[in-house]
Amino acid sequence: MKLLMIYNTRFGYKTAVKTLEEVEEIAEEKEYRDVLAGFIHVEEHDEQDMKGVETKLVKNLKWAAKKNNTRKVIIHSFAHLSDSKASPEFTKELFDRVEARMKNAEYEAWQTPFGYFLDLDMTAPGFSSARMFKSF
Repeated sequence: MKLLMIYNTRFGYKTAVKTLEEVEEIAEEKEYRDVLAGFIHVEEHDEQDMKGVETKLVKNLKWAAKKNNTRKVIIHSFAHLSDSKASPEFTKELFDRVEARMKNAEYEAWQTPFGYFLDLDMTAPGFSSARMFKSF
C-alpha cells in the first residue's frame, strides 16, 4: 500500500469522469474543512492480508490526523502511486471497513466517490506534518 496524507484547511471535490463501469452514476460536489485526506493506492499484494492492511491504514490515518489536530478524515482512492493494483472489489471493501473503524473510534470519516476521477480543490498549509507518505 502507498498512502499519501495531506492535511487540508479546505478539501473540495466534484465528480468528473466515471472510471469503473460497475459503480453507480453519481453527480456530486462536496467540501470539507480541517480534514486529513488520505490518497490511498492499494496494491495487489495487499489482498493477501485484509486485516493487517486495514489495521495499518487505520493506525496511520489516526496518527496523521492527530499530528494535524483534526478528527476528520477523507478516504480517497488514488491508484497512481504504484504499478501494482488491487482489485476494485478488494479496495472498496477495505475502504468501507476503514471508514467504519474510524467512525467507531469517534472520528468523522468519509469516502470520495469510488470509481471516479474527481476535480479537486484543496488548500493545504505549508508545514511538514501537513504532508506525509507511508508505504507498507
